[in-house]
Amino acid sequence: MTHLPSETPPPSSSEANADQQTLALPNPSALPIAHAGLAEQARAYAEASRSANTQRAYEADWRHFTAWCRRQGVAALPAHPPTLGLYLSACASGEGRRKPDCVSTIERRLSALTWHYAERGDHLDRADRHIALVMAGIRRTHGRPPVQKEAVLPDDLKAMLAVLDQSGLRGIRDRAILLIGFAGGFRRSEIVGLDCGDKQMGDGTGWIEILPEGLVVTVKAKTGWREVVIGRGSSPITCPVHALETWLKLSRIGHGPVFRRVTGQGKETGVDRLNDRHVARLVKQAALAAGVRGDLSEGEREEKFAGHSLRAGLATSAEIEERHVQKQLGHASAEMTRRYQRRRDRFRINLTKAAGL
Repeated sequence: MTHLPSETPPPSSSEANADQQTLALPNPSALPIAHAGLAEQARAYAEASRSANTQRAYEADWRHFTAWCRRQGVAALPAHPPTLGLYLSACASGEGRRKPDCVSTIERRLSALTWHYAERGDHLDRADRHIALVMAGIRRTHGRPPVQKEAVLPDDLKAMLAVLDQSGLRGIRDRAILLIGFAGGFRRSEIVGLDCGDKQMGDGTGWIEILPEGLVVTVKAKTGWREVVIGRGSSPITCPVHALETWLKLSRIGHGPVFRRVTGQGKETGVDRLNDRHVARLVKQAALAAGVRGDLSEGEREEKFAGHSLRAGLATSAEIEERHVQKQLGHASAEMTRRYQRRRDRFRINLTKAAGL
């Protein structure tokens, strides 16, 4: 293993504050008036190149790395592959003081560092042997199949809806969230990012259009914009469009974020958009309260359910051609869609018997 580079000086005050640096664009005040506005616009576009969630994660990863560098007495800048190799090893081992990071977290941290170095005009060569070999070893040693969240199936969803308190706005809102999230196969960030109309808010990631036949949702996903169609259900109790219409009417929302905080003991609607973590908590709490997967311990059940359970539930339960499910979820490949189809009856198709054995 490569040792810490003895020639690396302790971090300077500017390096210690490296996590406060931003994209190195020209200072608008130092440019001609005609160009100052363009510089500000360029900065805004650069900040919009990543989703808010990704940006927050990347900022946290950079702070984590610079804090580790300070503890080790090494410089965070410029990029130094041997130092990065040691940092990745520390993340995988936990350094004896905390829980080791999983492989996906370590890979995200490396991506975050690569991005931050690029923003500072520096280049991190991920193919350098000090990084590439360490990452290969981490994947080989600690790599595990991805832990998938339990799919919420239609009967599960109905049980979860039944435990919601419909006497106040909070329960009415949460009912709409669960039904829209399931029927649309949305990610939790896509649910809370919806606006009532076309690009009404700067932080929105999609909008809705209610038609007599159902709901048309336009969302901005990782692969670009996509249109999701949600038809009306066979019963008002489980109809996602009816649930959304009821929420918008009673909350008196006609512009801006669709799903907002509820205040005043559940009788008033705020102006702030819900955080995507609310969706994860809602799914988990409703599933526990409804007794979904009661064959497991409470601790196991808490780990099984999250926002992705709705998305997986649609993929698993929709008995239609796979290509339609793939389109609804916005997957680039059918293989990705199949990963979401989590049948509890794994032996529904028995190839042993089908082969004549």
